[in-house]
Amino acid sequence: MRFASCTSSVKRRRAAFTLAEVLAALLFMAIVIPVALEGLRIASLAGQVGERKAAAARVAERVLNEVAITGTGPEGTDSGTLLEGQHEFQWTIESVAWLEDNALQETTVRVLYFVQGREFEVTLTTLTEAATL
Repeated sequence: MRFASCTSSVKRRRAAFTLAEVLAALLFMAIVIPVALEGLRIASLAGQVGERKAAAARVAERVLNEVAITGTGPEGTDSGTLLEGQHEFQWTIESVAWLEDNALQETTVRVLYFVQGREFEVTLTTLTEAATL
């Protein structure tokens, strides 16, 4: 019977973690948690950039359509700021003569937007009649 009690005490000792195993698990978690958090931050940034990029493209299209119809940007200027939803987008218009045909101009609208303190840009270009601008 004494042999049976010795076997159960050996089983009890094997069921616990050793200090080395606990330290190895903590080291593993110290490596994995920051990497996972950085991955979540990058995914969040990518989602916000994609959402705002689509909104900036809509702003650029709106400005370019107004240039094509009226000959000037919104409020008769070549730069400005528009709100799309709750976000602010800064835009500028540039027109240069098109090298292929003097009757056309290459009109470019650049829209700047910020995501998490970083600046991003969307550029939309089309050809317009030289008399338009």
